[in-house]
Amino acid sequence: MARISVLVGSVYGGAEFTAEQVCQALQVQGHQAAISDAQSAEQLLAEGSDAWLVVTSTTGSGDLPDNLLPLFLSLKDQFPLMPKLRYGVIALGDSSYGDTFCGAGRQFDELLAELTAVRIGERLQIDACETMEPEQVALPWVESWQRQLCEALVEA
Repeated sequence: MARISVLVGSVYGGAEFTAEQVCQALQVQGHQAAISDAQSAEQLLAEGSDAWLVVTSTTGSGDLPDNLLPLFLSLKDQFPLMPKLRYGVIALGDSSYGDTFCGAGRQFDELLAELTAVRIGERLQIDACETMEPEQVALPWVESWQRQLCEALVEA
């Protein structure tokens, strides 16, 4: 099974609650999953995870929440190439904001791709206009994601 760091960006707690539920579901499947409190690239890389799962809401005009921004900027500044890292993204947003919908998740996804990490599955975008309980959408997605992750790690 995989060692997974769950990276959380949350303003009002919805993404944090979703991340906790997803983390528990991954643990039930036998993975070593934990919510990371890393604030720098060095701290996160020191965790030695096989995969990262980003769960983030979007704030402002498609911006990252304040609690995830330092890690994002550290990764961008340090630019550690990570071709062996697998990752997934669960982005929470509100489609009424138009082009900035799920902007934080898209930004993190793009950065990890630039760092040569390999995304597993498609990015999940959860629209607050359609669901009030994002974890209800995230849990079925993470079930499929973790299976794809296991297959990818076996092939690596």
